[in-house]
Amino acid sequence: MPDDSPPGAKARSGRRPAAIVPEKSIAGRTLMLLVAIMTFLSCVTLGGVILVQKSAAAWAGDVGREVTIQLRPIPDQNMESNLRTAVSLAEASPGVVRARAMSLEESQALLEPWLGSDLDLSALAIPRLVIVELSGSGTFDAEKLREDISVIKGASLDTHAAWRQQLNAMAGTVVISGLLVLGLILTATVLAVIFATRGTMASNRAIVDVLHFIGASNSFIASEFQGRFLAIGLRGGIAGGLIALLFFLGIGFAVTNALPTAPGAQLSAFFGSFSLGLDGIFAIVVLVPVIAGLTAFTSRLTVRSFLRHPS
Repeated sequence: MPDDSPPGAKARSGRRPAAIVPEKSIAGRTLMLLVAIMTFLSCVTLGGVILVQKSAAAWAGDVGREVTIQLRPIPDQNMESNLRTAVSLAEASPGVVRARAMSLEESQALLEPWLGSDLDLSALAIPRLVIVELSGSGTFDAEKLREDISVIKGASLDTHAAWRQQLNAMAGTVVISGLLVLGLILTATVLAVIFATRGTMASNRAIVDVLHFIGASNSFIASEFQGRFLAIGLRGGIAGGLIALLFFLGIGFAVTNALPTAPGAQLSAFFGSFSLGLDGIFAIVVLVPVIAGLTAFTSRLTVRSFLRHPS
């Protein structure tokens, strides 16, 4: 039976007012489970975006620290002599740490993924490569090195600029797609909270009417709902966030120890070591109260709207 004492009476008497929204109800537990699932999906999406962004930055850094001199086989040219010349010219360029000519075996190994390991490549005229490592100080002049190696017939310089552009474009697309998915998940969470709040309001309509009759304001009622849904959001958010962290920990362990070498290497190449790092963990930790606050704020706005337009 509803208590007809004013909202402040019990506070003055030292007793806590009865909650408008039941603390333990099927609807509350269902909403908490839904918030936990949505938080888990949000954290996994955000963590995936962070992993891809980190891997792309690492790739771009690795690619940007090297350039390649390619020497095509020319009938009247001595390949070994040209390789030594290319290495000397590269090492004399500003901003170059060292230059190394790849052996014929290493060059053949680069073709094995496309031609197979059983093919005899000794009869093929395979281009040779010189790997030039840069210091990253910004003093390297690609045009000057390109001009210097022009004295070698069949030599060309590849700065991997096209690869970096494609890599950045791919990483940007993945990041934007992940953020859009995160936005859709948060939107679905808001819609679920709206329906849950309106359902709770409708089932407790008699209590709300009694509160209005004894002088309770819309702000007081909305605050009660906000507090209850904030608690639900925090519990569900913490559960979903912890499960997401355990998920990344388990995936990282599986990639490192459980998966076969080839699939594990491919996943590691795309996502790195599946280590979120401190910044990734911090982002997930911050996302939990954000979802809880979004749940409470959405509930408050829904309640106030329902009270203004009860029909």
